[in-house]
Amino acid sequence: MAVEDECKLKFLELKTKRNYRFIIFKIEAQKVVVEKVGSPEKSYEDFTNSLPADECRYAVFDFDFITVENCQKSKIFFIAWSPDTSKVRMKMVYASSKDRFKRELDGIQVELQATDPSEMSLDIVKARAL
Repeated sequence: MAVEDECKLKFLELKTKRNYRFIIFKIEAQKVVVEKVGSPEKSYEDFTNSLPADECRYAVFDFDFITVENCQKSKIFFIAWSPDTSKVRMKMVYASSKDRFKRELDGIQVELQATDPSEMSLDIVKARAL
């Protein structure tokens, strides 16, 4: 599975310049491409609403939070979205290429695997960030 250079460039911009709140990637014609980017003012809800209900996607989300010590922090989440309603073949393709794709994105701090929206609720993200 090839990874388009744009995927790495956009991720680098998210990580270093914080130009984006999230990036959604999809597999198209045997390569991973950028499907959508969310501007820094977008919310987690905007992000989850951008994921298709019945197709797999990879996504990264820059999550800002405040620690118990009252420090402002941020963590980059990698989310493998694989809804139960997506096609079996699609799930297999995404599952088999996930680790290779994730290695291309240097700086991911937390990984989540979700098959329905409840598995990546804001409460779960907050709990994983701390």
